Amino acid sequence: MQLLVFEDAGYRNLLPLVYSRCTFNLRCGFDNLLSKIEAAVGRTAESIFVRKTLAAVMSERQTRRVNQPATSDDQLWINGRLLLRSEIQIALNSVVWQANTLLVARVDRAIGSKLTPEVLQDPARLRETLAGCNQATLPAESCTLIDYPWQLVQENPAEIARQFARDTGGAPAASQAGAHLVKPGSIRIGDGSRIKPGAVLDADSGPIFIGENVTIHPCAVVQGPCYIGDGCTIQPGASIRSGCSIGMVCKVGGEVEGTIFHGYSNKQHDGFIGHSYIGEWVNLGADTVGSDLKNTYGPVRVPINGASVDTGETFVGAFIGDHTKTAIRTTLPTGCVIGYACNIAVSGFVPTFVPSFTWLTDGGRQVNDPQKALALARKVVARRNRSYSPAEETLFLSIQQTAGKHEAIV
Repeated sequence: MQLLVFEDAGYRNLLPLVYSRCTFNLRCGFDNLLSKIEAAVGRTAESIFVRKTLAAVMSERQTRRVNQPATSDDQLWINGRLLLRSEIQIALNSVVWQANTLLVARVDRAIGSKLTPEVLQDPARLRETLAGCNQATLPAESCTLIDYPWQLVQENPAEIARQFARDTGGAPAASQAGAHLVKPGSIRIGDGSRIKPGAVLDADSGPIFIGENVTIHPCAVVQGPCYIGDGCTIQPGASIRSGCSIGMVCKVGGEVEGTIFHGYSNKQHDGFIGHSYIGEWVNLGADTVGSDLKNTYGPVRVPINGASVDTGETFVGAFIGDHTKTAIRTTLPTGCVIGYACNIAVSGFVPTFVPSFTWLTDGGRQVNDPQKALALARKVVARRNRSYSPAEETLFLSIQQTAGKHEAIV
């Protein structure tokens, strides 16, 4: 059986986080959705099916075939928006739908050859293509379909705990000179990581996993459940409260709660960020503060593709696209969305929605010139010993036009 993972039309509701990555590259817990799918199925995907705008960069970033037909007569197709927790068992030529969304299809080569990227992105054509297949179901606890970005934040604490219990081996964390480890049996610390004197790792409320070559400075407090990826720095006096997942090579200070940092982003200074998803190469200036709770304690609404969507949740913070930067003392309102490659420098509250490639000051909104933004991005990634390929630069420059088709101010 060959595994194939695909994007569908639902990617639109996960913007701006997926302008530069696939839906299945979004993080939750220890890793991304694709890694969870492959772990549950027990095999690496033979092919991934993605938007055409992402095909070139995805061919460079990983080794799976991209948008290429499978050859097997037994093909398992899984929606890349699934947070999959356990294996899938359905019969050949069967499908699982959730309303109008295809979750899983197990089909032969004749049907699989019809599942092109164009068909997978068109719900009506996809229904028609799979009309002859039998209906199947999955246990409710086996997976969650990610329709909106705040769901990743909601699922994060439980996912950290699940993955810690299932995927980590080795001995409990050894004592660290001068540091305080609460419930060390629920703490794992990777090779080369340093927990400096006065730091506190508190796993009373959930496990803590710290990757390799992480530095946690004195007087920082980390509460579980928490995941801190390879190469991260937790600054002196930081308060990393429960439910955080911090991707590789981030620098984090101040107070953070229930938040996902995708990777390579900085929030080095004081200021609170809660129940948010922060993309890559983001820099939050000193004293940037975000609200994640309305004064009315009512459900938070979030602007998605020109519509105000009721999350049904009380705690919802900010969703910030890659390469966005905030100035010192920036104030983010509850449930705000800031697009790709924005530069925010206002003295009052940031608008609830900021379109991609915006340069926002008290003087008003201007376009952040894509060529200038790319020139800055080259400098930023070089500071982490990275570089952009021609395909990645082409994608970067194309995002302004792509965003114009999806983004509208609510």
